[in-house]
Amino acid sequence: MNVEVINTGTELLLGNVTNTHLTFLGQELFPLGLRIDRQVCVPDGPAIREALADAFPRADVVLVTGGLGPTSDDLTRDIAAELLGLPLVDDPAILDHLRAYFERIKRPMQPSIARQAQVPRGAAVIDNHHGTAPGLYLPPTALAGGGWSPHVFLLPGPPRELRPMFSKQVAPMLAELLPQEGPRRECRIYRAVGIGESQVEALVGPALTAMDGLEIGYCARIGEVDLRCIGTADLLDRVEAVVLPALGSYLLASGGESLEAAVVRQLRHSGQTLSVAESCTGGLLANRLTNVPGASNVFVAGLTTYTDRAKAALLGVDAGLLAKEGAVSAPVAAAMATGALLATKSHFSLATTGEAGPESGGGRPVGTLFIALAAAGGGEPVVEDYCFPMDRPGFKQRASQLALDLLRRHLQAKA
Repeated sequence: MNVEVINTGTELLLGNVTNTHLTFLGQELFPLGLRIDRQVCVPDGPAIREALADAFPRADVVLVTGGLGPTSDDLTRDIAAELLGLPLVDDPAILDHLRAYFERIKRPMQPSIARQAQVPRGAAVIDNHHGTAPGLYLPPTALAGGGWSPHVFLLPGPPRELRPMFSKQVAPMLAELLPQEGPRRECRIYRAVGIGESQVEALVGPALTAMDGLEIGYCARIGEVDLRCIGTADLLDRVEAVVLPALGSYLLASGGESLEAAVVRQLRHSGQTLSVAESCTGGLLANRLTNVPGASNVFVAGLTTYTDRAKAALLGVDAGLLAKEGAVSAPVAAAMATGALLATKSHFSLATTGEAGPESGGGRPVGTLFIALAAAGGGEPVVEDYCFPMDRPGFKQRASQLALDLLRRHLQAKA
């Protein structure tokens, strides 16, 4: 089935609002055996009519988001009804729901709100439990110029309304519409860290491209690469037999597990704890770790010691060492990790210090980075050094990625 998505809203094209619908809908559709074949984003107004008319001859399913509200720029319902030659009729049940909603929140119901109770004749109403605008399903309809329209779903624009509506109501409706066409294709994602996408392809590409019916894709981000494989379950089992040994220690997990989630999982499995001492990453390490559910079981503390004074006061880094070596140095990185370990009584500590740029403040080249890992009872800290001249956010992301991967590799070696 050909699925097309039309996102409406001038605010999306002006950049005032981030369009997250494509990501969500793509992830929801794939388990159903569906993929988005085309997506367009159009402003409020006549462009909605053009986008719908353009999609109708190609698509089997059209998902439209936005434009179902009560204001003058909410035209999706009216335009869809006009294109399909369907009159709008009042739905008493929707109107009762709207009145009850405004009574519950103790606000007056403006007359324009009643527009949301208008439904194209023959449409099925999709209840909105998180807002006022109901969704609508318009089944295939004979078109005036010949042919039939696709299955059309009109959905509210706000994600807090669209997402539960789609997951709980639209997805089951789509599942019933699907033809039964042989084995369902699945997607497996293998995330590798510390290796480039060309290296990943060199390791696995020749064997995978020889497998008939397999779709392969590579997606590189800072410090990691996703290998995406789509095929039947049997075929993907053959893929796994190639990928796991080929990527070895570079591989996080299948299913797209994040690096920070892998570290938290490994620490929980071993019953060990972690603290971090950050300079150049400015708290990003702690932020990434604490975004992972269950991090409270393993993460003890994050110390962001951005100045020499803070490094000395909070981590016990010797002032003489700072003066002699400079804050961006291997000895200071090691001292930061040791200080965090002693201060927090954790099993491991990570430390980062570097020159994020755009200008160097300590005489070292912009992009210089030192990462240290200290382990309780493990002797001298391990220190790694790199140089990645790039923008500050990118440098911080790269530094946090390398630090987490240093610990991941250590835990994996000890497992």
